[in-house]
Amino acid sequence: MLRFCLAALALAAAVPVGAEVVPFPASFTMRDIATNGTTIHVRVGGAGPAVILLHGYGETGDMWEPLAAQLARNHRVIVPDLRGLGLSAKPTGGYDKKTQAGDVTGVLDALHVDRVDVVTHDIGNMVGYAFVALNPERVSHFVVMDAPLPGIGPWDEILKSPLLWHFRFGGPDMERLVAGRERIYLDRFWNDFSARPANFDEASRIHYAALYALPGAMHAGFSQFAAFDQDAIDNRALLARGKLPMPVLAIGGATSFGPTMAVVMRAAATNVTQVIIPGAGHWLMEEQPAATSAAVVAFLN
Repeated sequence: MLRFCLAALALAAAVPVGAEVVPFPASFTMRDIATNGTTIHVRVGGAGPAVILLHGYGETGDMWEPLAAQLARNHRVIVPDLRGLGLSAKPTGGYDKKTQAGDVTGVLDALHVDRVDVVTHDIGNMVGYAFVALNPERVSHFVVMDAPLPGIGPWDEILKSPLLWHFRFGGPDMERLVAGRERIYLDRFWNDFSARPANFDEASRIHYAALYALPGAMHAGFSQFAAFDQDAIDNRALLARGKLPMPVLAIGGATSFGPTMAVVMRAAATNVTQVIIPGAGHWLMEEQPAATSAAVVAFLN
């Protein structure tokens, strides 16, 4: 627990006054759950059917605040930081998504949640798919946003995009290259994958850059991508068991994955609804939070 307090203090010292993201509602509590050989930082609030929100790379669970505040009116909302990111512990390994699905299972078990809706973005899609495919009986609805699934659908074609150079960028030399330059590195993603970069505001950039500058965070981020080959093997094996049976909502940003998100999910699930968010690139919750939240809330309700 001490290291998480120290990490929070380090983050507070690194973020300038006035450069704050919108906090979660005061009704949410924070806790650190030891599970699956690591410790996961989790925000929990609201009451009703459970929903878990899994973030992606370049962000943390903080990205979900606008949606979490809405869902908490009639849901119990669970928002973890993924293994190695945000204020979760940063182990040296375990970044394949099947292992991280075990992190999700452990969090839900610790909170005594048997059945859950799953809402995901980016790397969270991959962790979410592994969890849902391994535990379909626990999942009521699955929402995926704007990122592919390794080994599923048009994965091999998606890999050819020059915009995805970072999938193969990693290792100790790359970690040294970005050390102290985390903001420069992350700005490339926030700018290149936005319909309008200004919509990913400066306060959020400062906040996330400070979190990714914490010891071990960039190593963990690179490890998320380095695991993709194993994730593809695992996902093909999971898909061989059968497609997902629960309702799935596939959301794409109009200038990013767009309709491709539904193409990916129709290769993995039997009941897929497509939504494309106008005026949004990849960063749906930053660029068009109201429209994105409305689509998710309507689907879950």
